Amino acid sequence: LDSLPPAHYKETMNTILVWIQQSETKLSMPQVAVAEYEIMEQRLRELKALQISLQEQQKGLNYLSTTVEDMARKAPAEVSQKYRSEIEVILGRWKKLSTQLVEHCQKLEELMTKLQRFQNDTKTLKKWMAEVDVFLKEEWPALGDTEALEKQLEQC
Repeated sequence: LDSLPPAHYKETMNTILVWIQQSETKLSMPQVAVAEYEIMEQRLRELKALQISLQEQQKGLNYLSTTVEDMARKAPAEVSQKYRSEIEVILGRWKKLSTQLVEHCQKLEELMTKLQRFQNDTKTLKKWMAEVDVFLKEEWPALGDTEALEKQLEQC
């Protein structure tokens, strides 16, 4: 009986497995190219919330690990190995999920910075183009007016 997991262990295991599955599903959603900063901000908030949730679930994962170690000391080798294998699979998925989450956040933040820079550059370019348009629509100086021609050449 000492080698059997407590009821809380099974509940925690199920909770962690469901959470991992849901999180993996969220992260596996295909990333589409987004040119709207607000949508990217929303996605980043979702990823940050998932990171917070990951930290909240860490306590349950720690409990599972220590419980497996306690059971492994008391259980026969084959039972002990079964529980260790089970927790190793979960820890592997957890680590992969955690790494992907960090990578997704970093990538999204980089893309948001690039988009912001692009939008700023576009705004500057449009302003410049409007100024050039005004300049090009100005009346041209008379051909004999060298001073006005030199001034316009300098502006060009």
